[in-house]
Amino acid sequence: MFDQPQAFVLHLQNLAQNNRGALAALRRSAGFAPGAYPPAFPYVERFVSADSHAEDSYRQALYVTAALFSRHPQHAEGQSLAAALGKLMQARDSGSIEQRFIALLAADAEDLSQYLRQIVSLLAADGYGLDYVSLLQDLSRYLNPFQFEARDKVRQRWARDFYRQLVAQEK
Repeated sequence: MFDQPQAFVLHLQNLAQNNRGALAALRRSAGFAPGAYPPAFPYVERFVSADSHAEDSYRQALYVTAALFSRHPQHAEGQSLAAALGKLMQARDSGSIEQRFIALLAADAEDLSQYLRQIVSLLAADGYGLDYVSLLQDLSRYLNPFQFEARDKVRQRWARDFYRQLVAQEK
């Protein structure tokens, strides 16, 4: 049996293959606060726990992940968002990518999805995939207003993944 984040990403992959209208609705949902665009509800709400009050940050993470996936449906298991971005920075030899990454790390929960959309667009332009299961798990921690330590740990892990990728490619 799959865990819930993996089942959700499999669901998104199925939509990408079989339901382009669903992907379009999820893409349009990016222009709204996470979970505030009703046409996206049929594709996401089934993955929200019955105890939605306790799971509000997870619900938001589902919607953000779905919107990002709909823009770039290239799942790459084991490739974190930060590592993929590090590879892209190395390939393009562009300091502006690092500036965007640092802005992402500094983003508060309310602005995070905007920064993520920009970064996923960069990755999509050059064909770099990312692990959406890992991203969903990270976002559920990052978006939880009661877990500041967890948010900091996500930021630190992203920073390590990004900079380790740069060091690994220099060797």
